[in-house]
Order: sequence, then C-alpha cells, then structure tokens
Amino acid sequence: MLISGGTLIDGTGSNPKPNEGILIEGNQITAIGKDAIKVLNNHEDKEIVVIDASEKTVMPGLIDSHLHCSFDDVQSNDELFFHRDPTLVALIAAQNLRKMLRAGVTSFVDPDTSHGIGPALRDAVNAGVVQGPRIKTGVQALLTAVGGTAGRLIPDEGTVGYAQIVNSKDEIVKWVRRHIKYGADWIKLHATGSIPGRSGELMVWNREEIRAACQTAHELSVPVMAHCRGTESVRICAEEGVDLILHASFMDDDGLEAVIANGASICPTFTFLANLADFGSKVQASSGMEDIFRGEIEQTAKMIRKAYDSGVRILSGSESGFALTPYGHWHARELEIFVNYLDLTPVEAITTATKNGAWAMQMENDLGTIETEKFADIIIVDSDPTSDITVLNDKSRIVEVISDGKKLNLDDLWPDHGPLPGWKVGNWAGEILTWEKAYE
Repeated sequence: MLISGGTLIDGTGSNPKPNEGILIEGNQITAIGKDAIKVLNNHEDKEIVVIDASEKTVMPGLIDSHLHCSFDDVQSNDELFFHRDPTLVALIAAQNLRKMLRAGVTSFVDPDTSHGIGPALRDAVNAGVVQGPRIKTGVQALLTAVGGTAGRLIPDEGTVGYAQIVNSKDEIVKWVRRHIKYGADWIKLHATGSIPGRSGELMVWNREEIRAACQTAHELSVPVMAHCRGTESVRICAEEGVDLILHASFMDDDGLEAVIANGASICPTFTFLANLADFGSKVQASSGMEDIFRGEIEQTAKMIRKAYDSGVRILSGSESGFALTPYGHWHARELEIFVNYLDLTPVEAITTATKNGAWAMQMENDLGTIETEKFADIIIVDSDPTSDITVLNDKSRIVEVISDGKKLNLDDLWPDHGPLPGWKVGNWAGEILTWEKAYE
C-alpha cells in the first residue's frame, strides 16, 4: 500500500511537511518519502493499493490513553454497578470497539473494566476474534473501602463493577499480583474518592498502601496509574512510585516537583469536565456544576502547562464510556482543550495523542509516529488540524483509517444496538412532582 500526496504530520512533534510517500508492507511502514517511491518502482508485485491523499492530512492513528471500553456510555453509577450482566458487557464492548476505529482511534489504554473483562477483550482483538484498536488494559481498579467516585455504592469488601476493594497492605499485594496473573498491562489505584457530606475528593489511601501497590507491580514489570483529584494525592502518588497520574486536579508546586523528580507522567483527562461544563444542559445533566468544573480546568491547566514546560510527559485521554463522553465522538476533544487552555500548538497537542500515547501503550518502538519499521496505524483527514484542531473530533472528516496495515471499510464501523432488558435504569420521572411543580 502506498499513501501519496497530502501533508504529513508524523507525530514526533516535527512541523508538517509534504508527504511524498509512505509505503506499507504487511502491517509495517517500510519506506517514507523518495525511498517509498523508489521501492515502489522496483516492486515486482503489481497489486499495490495506492491511496491519494492530495489536499488532505496524513497522521498517526490517535491513541486515547484513558478510556473505559466496557461502560457503554453509562448514565449513572447505579446503572454501572448493578445493571450490567458480564456476558453482555463483553459482547457490547466488542461492538463499541468499532466506533473507536471509525473515530480514528487505533490504540487505547483502559485503566479498569467492568467484571475485569479487559485482558480477555484485548486478547480477542489480538487474535482477530473481534475488530478493534490495539488495547492495553487493567483488570479492575483497586479501591479502599472508603470508595472511589461512587461513595457508599462501593461495598466494604469484594468486587462491584470495575472495582476491587482492598482493605490492608496484604490484600493490596494479593490483588496486584492476581490482576497481573489475570493479564493486567496496568494496575489502577483510585487514590482519591468522594464521601457523602464531604466536599471534593479526599485521599483514601495512605502512603504505605500506595508504596506497597507500586513496589509489588514494579517487581513484576507492570506500571501503575492512579486517579488523583486533589493536591495531596498527586504529590504522594508521585513520591511513592505511581507512573501515570490521571487528572492531577489542583496539583500545586510541591506536587509538580514530586512528579518531575520521580519521572511520572500526567493524563489530565479534562474532556469529561469540559463536556459537562459546556454541553451538560443539552442532555439534562446535573445542573450547578458548570462553573465549578470550568474553574477546575482553568486552575489545573496552569499547572499542567508548567509540567509540560518542565519536560513532564502529557498524554491525551477522553474518558469515553460515559453518557457525557460516548464512544466515537470525543476522543480528540482533549487536544482542543490543550490548545485552548494550555496554549499548546496543534502539533504539540497531537503529539500527546500519538508519540506520548505510545508510552502508555508500552510500545514506544512500535507505535505513535510515522517512521520506518513502525506499525502502520495511520489516519487521513480531509482537513487541516493545524488550522482547526476540532476537525479531529468530526469523524466525517476522517476519510481513511489504516489499522495494523489494513485499510478499513468505514461504512462498517458504526454499529448500534437496541434496548436490552435491565441494561438501562428507567426513572419514573426526571424530577419530583411536588404540588408547587404541578401548578406552577
């Protein structure tokens, strides 16, 4: 396969340049530029597919470094934890993978999965059983009994949905080892959590517990990520060995210093907050939080910019899988936020979802950039994302997706399913019918 013409954004952070040619053989890029044309001219195989990318942009497939492929655009924690049959979770997740491909996502990292299906789904993709992007995944998130973002819906022990409860250092060590045995590429800790009656998210692990998780995982060559929405959590997690900080909300200078000193990376995942702040009213989302979330983005973005300037690796993640971040629609929204709030150039923003994402995939030598000997994960965009980064969220502008060297039929990549018994929680009413409401 030869891709000729157009403008090349290679994902390395280099400036765009004319694309003379990209030659793909099997699932690898074998030649670029004049070398590609030379090899093509000398090629004995006449059955070569030529893709003309004139007046288009050629770039690496997007890597979404924070995505929940098993949630199926969930609308509430109650629905997520108590209304999801494990067999249907797997079947529907396999269907939704195709939507991600249609949106130009050729790889993603899933920190935690409902019923721990992540490794099985990854292996099914690798074996060609189902069609989807490359996957690196956790099993379930490790939570202390205080909980994560679901408060008292989390049980005191055992599992529910994407959560595995751990109540001691011995249990932490046991479940880190078990998850790695079950196939985890990442271990996910929910370092902060919401407690009813308390504002914000609190640190719900102590330092020794985080250290135990990181030491156990690292001894088995598996990295650790942590959900951190609070100043203290960023600093302690970085100091105790967490490799990837998710959110890093309200990070302060001490937290940034710890991130830099310990070589941690950050995936801010602003998209969920931004969608709620900007568009929540359009889907009857909980009101009153718009200004709070917009303020969180603005405050945190200043520190993420400082981190970027200090050489910290910043990754792009959409947290797709929720009603506010449905699959196939918002995977590049984070890049828009990076441009608008962090003042990154579009090329710098794209690098967070290409080259930097390859680190989260633990495949830096194979993915993320358009270079020889790397896997051929490439998209062609019928527009210029350096002029308008938002075009990467418009799947109609993504006119070609090449995944693992295969040119995909885009018409086949937008499946849907009808209603399933028990899958969605049906509310009797959207609000309480008081006497005053009835006659207002």
